[in-house]
Amino acid sequence: MLRLGVNIDHVATVRQARRARTPDPVHAAVLAELGGADGITVHLRGDRRHIHDRDVQVLRQIVGTRLNIEMATTQEMTHLALTAKPDQVTLVPERREEITTEGGLDVVLNSVQVRPMVKTLQDAGIEVSLFIDPELEQVKEAHKVDAHAVELNTAAYSEAGNPRAREAAVRKLLDAARLGRKLGLAVHAGHGLDYQNVGEIAAMSEIVELNIGHSIVARAVLVGMERAVREMAETMRVGRTSRV
Repeated sequence: MLRLGVNIDHVATVRQARRARTPDPVHAAVLAELGGADGITVHLRGDRRHIHDRDVQVLRQIVGTRLNIEMATTQEMTHLALTAKPDQVTLVPERREEITTEGGLDVVLNSVQVRPMVKTLQDAGIEVSLFIDPELEQVKEAHKVDAHAVELNTAAYSEAGNPRAREAAVRKLLDAARLGRKLGLAVHAGHGLDYQNVGEIAAMSEIVELNIGHSIVARAVLVGMERAVREMAETMRVGRTSRV
């Protein structure tokens, strides 16, 4: 089975453009689940540029599938996760200056910081995934720090400017996914996936979850959240039938 996690950050981005009450990302989460989402993902950033603490608190109460919170490896975020008790935390790198996450977490370089956070969260019953670039050494280190899952960064694939670059990105993703499964990790993927490019990633049988946000929210502006999610789920289903 291939799960679809819908990232609703950019619903909150629209809200914060006017510092208004609407659109409420909580309402978007309900509609996404009605449309067939297998989970809801939000990134609680240190600067609270879109998702706020209140959003997380309410989402924890109303999400009926799985709640996944993306967050940086800080003490503040550890405390918030232990309070909110999401089903999953995905640890990501974070820079205040970036528009969106620019790359994967360097687990090799930061293992001393990452390992105790993984243990603390998992001891509290929270699954931990690490958002990493599709590098074999990063996958191995994620296994060493006892993460439950890795989410492979698909940016190089999504942003490939020519067929050769895209083919190379697919190969790296597939190699990393296969190693992750061999090591017993759940393999997720995401970043820049849309209705046109998701099929090739969905076809990788080693991957069990895709987290997709911007393209679904952009489509939802035109056709509504339920329909946008249903269309993405169907596109993924079709891609899955041509497994690599």
